[in-house]
Amino acid sequence: MDAKKPIYLTEEGLKSLKEELIYLRTKERPRISRAIAEAREKGDLSENAEYDAAKEAQAHLEARIAKMEETIKQARIVDEKQIDPTKAYILSTVTVKNLKNGMTQTYTLVSAQEADFNQGKISVTSPIGKSLLGRSVGDVVKVKVPAGTVELEIVEITR
Repeated sequence: MDAKKPIYLTEEGLKSLKEELIYLRTKERPRISRAIAEAREKGDLSENAEYDAAKEAQAHLEARIAKMEETIKQARIVDEKQIDPTKAYILSTVTVKNLKNGMTQTYTLVSAQEADFNQGKISVTSPIGKSLLGRSVGDVVKVKVPAGTVELEIVEITR
């Protein structure tokens, strides 16, 4: 992660990230420490799979915490008043029509940290998200997806 590059988040996204970080520090760290201590009590560490697993879990947790701390340091809250409502930008809800099959889909453009495809939230760094950024209603974008290239027409942009 480039330390100089800001990460744009919604207020809700930053709050959620901070809450998760507190949970990891106050609940998960102690749980893993207890698991390491319990495994250590069982004797010979050289052949103790529980100890190895607990140490590996600890390493993953610490890496995750470090990444979250860095994201929070780089976070910038998006001020919706500064965004042109006629163009698709972060926090825009964009309805697109697939020109091949006529189906419509609605996406909310968010940061990579807030993306959740099941909730219709896609990252501005995803192929579809990148192609929509800065575009207006009526624009047609071509997006390379695993199944090939898709042409999408922007039919609505809301906030």
